[in-house]
Amino acid sequence: MAYRDIRLIGDPVLRTQCDWITDFNAPVRSLVEDLLETVDADGRAGLAANQIGVSLRAFSWNIEGDIGYVLNPQLVEISQDKDQDGEEGCLSVPGLWYPTRRAWYAKAEGVDLDGQKVVVEGEELMARCIQHELDHLDGHLYLDRLDRKNRAQAMKELRAQGL
Repeated sequence: MAYRDIRLIGDPVLRTQCDWITDFNAPVRSLVEDLLETVDADGRAGLAANQIGVSLRAFSWNIEGDIGYVLNPQLVEISQDKDQDGEEGCLSVPGLWYPTRRAWYAKAEGVDLDGQKVVVEGEELMARCIQHELDHLDGHLYLDRLDRKNRAQAMKELRAQGL
């Protein structure tokens, strides 16, 4: 296992749609170990594989002491009638937090290393994490979801940081 460095905004891997995992081999097992170790730090809620430079469809989470992972996740359900508009940040966009509208509830399905079905679901923070990490796997950052005013401010802050 290895604690991996986080790729930052501007790295092309963050804007590339991740590939489906078709071979559950030793490198994929190592990736899962790295995702679990790297997400297991204070202030980390989720981590997509491309955030550590691997363009495969996998993410890990660390929500209220519950740490896990899912491979080949797909969003299968979100609440249509209730949403949340809380502050959101990203390890790949350090230091920026902006109100980001997300569904209140989200459910994703994928598999584990043995090919067994995994269901990841939750409300509030877990729902936000699921949606955020799935966006990463599709090559999007939370900044893409900001309203015009907040996106302009975020981009100004990024330029000031040299990112």
